[in-house]
Amino acid sequence: MESSERERMVAELQQAVRRDTMFTVLLHHSTASKAGMNVTDAQCVNALALDGPQTPGQLARLMGITTGGAVTAVIDRLEKAGYVRRTRDPDDRRRVIVELVEENADRFYRYFEPMRRTLRERLEGCSDEQLAFLLDWMRRGNEVMPQVIREIRKLA
Repeated sequence: MESSERERMVAELQQAVRRDTMFTVLLHHSTASKAGMNVTDAQCVNALALDGPQTPGQLARLMGITTGGAVTAVIDRLEKAGYVRRTRDPDDRRRVIVELVEENADRFYRYFEPMRRTLRERLEGCSDEQLAFLLDWMRRGNEVMPQVIREIRKLA
């Protein structure tokens, strides 16, 4: 492949990733809105579903919000809506752990069914090798994204 063709494809892929990111943000705004939440609250639910119980400080760092009032307000709203509960850390009773209330979180996840269905349909046409490539691509992207986010947060 010629260098100029590769450069064109890389540029087109960068544009496609930007568009995918835009649609992902819009998807999350839509699902959060349908569930009566804001995006930060919805992503806290998502983080707890993906990574399990966390401290308020861990959630605050992930979401890029303050560890004082902002994360407390998020947890208060999610607790009032029945999505999370606060428990005490069994090893350190002074520490609070926020955990997902799975049966209530299903109310939120149902809004993602069109996305899950569409993804399953798109993946049906992929070979095992293509699936392995896509999975590797996503894993490696997810590994570097926290550092990318930290870099962006530090920009002036």
